[in-house]
Amino acid sequence: MKIKDILQQNQVTLSFEVFPPKKEEGLLATLEAAHKIAALHPDFVSVTYGAAGTAPRFTVEVASDLQSSHHIENIMALRGDIPQDGSQQKEFLHASDLIRYIRSTEYGQAISIGGACYPEKHPESSSKEEDLQHLKDKIDAGCDFLTTQMFFSNETFYNFLYRVRDRGINVPILAGIMPITSRKQLGRSVQLSGTNVPDSLKAIVDRFGDDPAALKQAGIIYASNQIIDLIANGVTHIHVYSMNKPDVAEGILRNISEILR
Repeated sequence: MKIKDILQQNQVTLSFEVFPPKKEEGLLATLEAAHKIAALHPDFVSVTYGAAGTAPRFTVEVASDLQSSHHIENIMALRGDIPQDGSQQKEFLHASDLIRYIRSTEYGQAISIGGACYPEKHPESSSKEEDLQHLKDKIDAGCDFLTTQMFFSNETFYNFLYRVRDRGINVPILAGIMPITSRKQLGRSVQLSGTNVPDSLKAIVDRFGDDPAALKQAGIIYASNQIIDLIANGVTHIHVYSMNKPDVAEGILRNISEILR
């Protein structure tokens, strides 16, 4: 089913992201984790295509393995991180270029295309206004829905949503939530995205950072509370960056199961 059709239904949606392994020996474990996450029956599962400029590997394998139970007719069209060697395809300097190209093909006319957005603006944008213009370019190019980069303060998302709607961007927007389950994960996330970390989350990591089980539980609860607040304030689409951890995905789902009903 096309994601754009799922998002048009009058209900709360919850989806998860998985990512392929960097090395072949990690493929079986990744496939197992992906199937366990899919077994939780989210509205859909997305599979990433490399990160931080690394060479993409095994994305097709993971996505195809899930296809037996989850038909693939959706593409998240992202420019992505610039490769570590500094190279970049000149035809697709912006995600809008890629979206426009995909939409111009026969295949692209029959699928649902998603894009990314940044509540705290893209790190490479000079201003929030410039960032909104690039976002509008994506929509004009044929983007059906948007998924946000992770954020840890819901007020940041609410402010972003107000600016986006005021700009006339009315496609569905999925709130991207990342449960923080390790000190290293938080540092890496901030380094890549530049997202702000509230003092409340810093305190959690400082207090429980040396106790993996405690921090995992606290991270799941923090993310669950974000999701509960979002739903209570009328946000109907949530996308969880589950980091290939079925227990984290299941923990969040358990915490909000009655709310999703």
